[in-house]
Amino acid sequence: MTKKVSSKSPGKQRKKIHSAPIHANKNRLKCRLDEFLQEQYGLRSLVVKTGDLVKIMRGQFRDTEGKVLRVDYKDVQVFLDSATVTKSDGKEANIPVHPSNIMLVKLELDDERKQLIERKVMKIAESEE
Repeated sequence: MTKKVSSKSPGKQRKKIHSAPIHANKNRLKCRLDEFLQEQYGLRSLVVKTGDLVKIMRGQFRDTEGKVLRVDYKDVQVFLDSATVTKSDGKEANIPVHPSNIMLVKLELDDERKQLIERKVMKIAESEE
């Protein structure tokens, strides 16, 4: 298997990220699991999903927990119910947070996600053998 050629130029790397198709941004929406979930599932990170409980690790809202309201695949952003500011006209506005700055605390488990976790754990187990 040959390594994919990528440019060292930061401008070309940024262009590749911004011109990537939306489905390719799913890998950039991964965020790490807290220690308890890492031990429970045997995984280090998962793609964030609407309904998950997350903790903000960096930025203005550091150490606040909130539920994920919306995940923006196009701009690779996550909107939380606890990360809001009051605008000058009095309205509440959600602040976008990058997935690298949050940590999953509690997962919203549906059948599809359970199967995804099982597949990942099986793949890891096979590679260790």
